[in-house]
Amino acid sequence: MLSKHLVYRCELHPPRISSLFPSCIANIIADYTEEKRLLNWVCKKVDLKWIAYNPAAISLLESNLNKIKLIWLSNNPTAISLLESNPDEIEWMWLSENPAAISLLELNPDKINWGTLSSNKAAISLLESNPDEISSSWLSKNPAAISILEADTDKIYWKWFSENLASISLLESNLYKIDWHYLSMNSSAISILESSPDKIDWWWLSRNPVAIHLLRDNEYYRSSIFSNSSIFQSNKHKIYRRLTTLRKT
Repeated sequence: MLSKHLVYRCELHPPRISSLFPSCIANIIADYTEEKRLLNWVCKKVDLKWIAYNPAAISLLESNLNKIKLIWLSNNPTAISLLESNPDEIEWMWLSENPAAISLLELNPDKINWGTLSSNKAAISLLESNPDEISSSWLSKNPAAISILEADTDKIYWKWFSENLASISLLESNLYKIDWHYLSMNSSAISILESSPDKIDWWWLSRNPVAIHLLRDNEYYRSSIFSNSSIFQSNKHKIYRRLTTLRKT
């Protein structure tokens, strides 16, 4: 049964009479029937350890649980239900970095790794409540902590700060402090990377979801590409378009 909220949205935005489905219904159907396939240029010999980190691969992972170690899923934000069902398989150091795991971490405060938690963008309230536990090195990775970092740049660990999605303006003012290995993984830094291709670390770039065009065109990608959410091609848009195509009258 549709929620009142969804029905209300449909009534607010009624479909044209000639459409097959209202857009909100079509979107729900597309969500449930979506299929994801590996891009045809990506090696089909899947690295199961790396793909365990991939938030877009949860269906593939659920279908191959006998082939992976569940401990590899600990920082995958779409694998929380699997981890909750298998708590003995959790690696708490990496779960502490998982932005989808806050409720689980709050239920197990004694298992929190405060170093990796300091890099967790969803953990700011927890960190503010425990300031003595904060690691400034790990905090340098945290895009939600950019105001704290900008206020005291002496505490920035520039190696990991180069990975911070919110760091670009500071990095552009401090190019000599950039660590190009970590910057190569930063999806906000693609313009900097494209301007200095000789400095790219292809291992880390292979994990960068907005660098898929560079990886395809150069074929320098590494096995770490299997952790990259952009290696999957979704048919959701095609399904949605088919469902909302106008009838011929």
